[in-house]
Amino acid sequence: MENRKKVAFYTLGCKLNFSETSTIARNFNDEGFDRVDFEEVADIYVINTCSVTENADKQFKQVVKKAMKLNDKAFVAAVGCYAQLKPEELAAVDGVDLVLGATEKFKITDYIHDLSKNDMGEVHSCEIAEADFYVGSYSIGDRTRAFLKVQDGCDYKCTYCTIPLARGISRSDALENVLQNAKEISAQDIKEIVLTGVNIGDYGKGEFGNKKHEHTFLDLVQALDKVEGIERLRISSIEPNLLKNETIEFVSKSRTFVPHFHIPLQSGSNDILKLMKRRYLREVYTDRVNKIREVMPHACIGVDVIVGFPGETDEHFLETYHFLNEMDISYLHVFTYSERDNTEAADMPGAVPANVRAKRSKMLRGLSVKKRRAFYESQLGSKRTVLFESENKEGYIHGFTENYVKVKTPWNPELVNTLQEINLTKIDEDGSVRLEFLNKLAEA
Repeated sequence: MENRKKVAFYTLGCKLNFSETSTIARNFNDEGFDRVDFEEVADIYVINTCSVTENADKQFKQVVKKAMKLNDKAFVAAVGCYAQLKPEELAAVDGVDLVLGATEKFKITDYIHDLSKNDMGEVHSCEIAEADFYVGSYSIGDRTRAFLKVQDGCDYKCTYCTIPLARGISRSDALENVLQNAKEISAQDIKEIVLTGVNIGDYGKGEFGNKKHEHTFLDLVQALDKVEGIERLRISSIEPNLLKNETIEFVSKSRTFVPHFHIPLQSGSNDILKLMKRRYLREVYTDRVNKIREVMPHACIGVDVIVGFPGETDEHFLETYHFLNEMDISYLHVFTYSERDNTEAADMPGAVPANVRAKRSKMLRGLSVKKRRAFYESQLGSKRTVLFESENKEGYIHGFTENYVKVKTPWNPELVNTLQEINLTKIDEDGSVRLEFLNKLAEA
């Protein structure tokens, strides 16, 4: 039998990238390649890049170096958002052989005929306007959960964001395809599916490049709730202006959707939201949170926020800080603003000094710790269901409740990928929650 080539993958960035890496990996498998871990020697290393922060750019070079250390004769391919935005820059990185843009990445195996190293990376990238077709994806790797892509691209024009430049117009998968993918995932004994995309609340737009909404996000949620065999569905991140009351109410009564929402805010100051060209003001955000709390008091609500946007004064920042401090939310993802080429914000006046950005970021991270602690404390004494993951971390197995409380208990391999009813009892020093089981089978 001929020696099969080995391929390894490294993913930078978001859940959507993870789902797409998995799909690309399955394409390699269909072409007769064996997938290995990135830490192993491979013939091909594929790096799925991200362009959201400056840090992701730097990480790319480190990952290429790591691949070259493992096998300096390996073929290195770069795909993803950064590969679309700055293909020539990536192609010039020492060790990179192939750079594929937004439309080419799913056809990567068509470009790999000769695995000999190139002096300079070969670039195949399109004008982003050509990225008007949809490729469905889902990730399977961690046995307990899968990321299911339902939408790609974005029609919003937020002044700080490169995603529309990297991923093109908003377009969605056909509902029957999403349901088929969900069935395939559930058939593999995966207990939780996380819905992912660039702007998933815009689901239904642009099926096969048109702008007519065949279905809405609510239609999608209602249809997925009926798929047999799925234990849990989680909505990843959804814009506040697209998270409708009907969806919140449906989730509150749903069979499978869990009470966990991640809603980007970006700023608690209306002045800054206008500069960012966000499509809502803070009052809309307050309404969303109040509605969720009204029908799901125990829900987990996560928030994205950006600090140091051009023109953000101390007063604007404190407006954001106090807004978040007073709101009943559960945790924050804090992003420090970084200038990105070809965005409106990069040319705006009022740049915030780096040390001030860092200080504001630290303050909000501290607030996040406080918020998460308060949320966890509010859950003590309650009965929840936890889905256990597969890793043994220093003698403990971890998992998440339906409302995203992280729990731990001494390692027991029989708990892996199982749902267990538990009582949340006390918070540990590391911030996770200790628990007691409600059925004796789990303890046995």
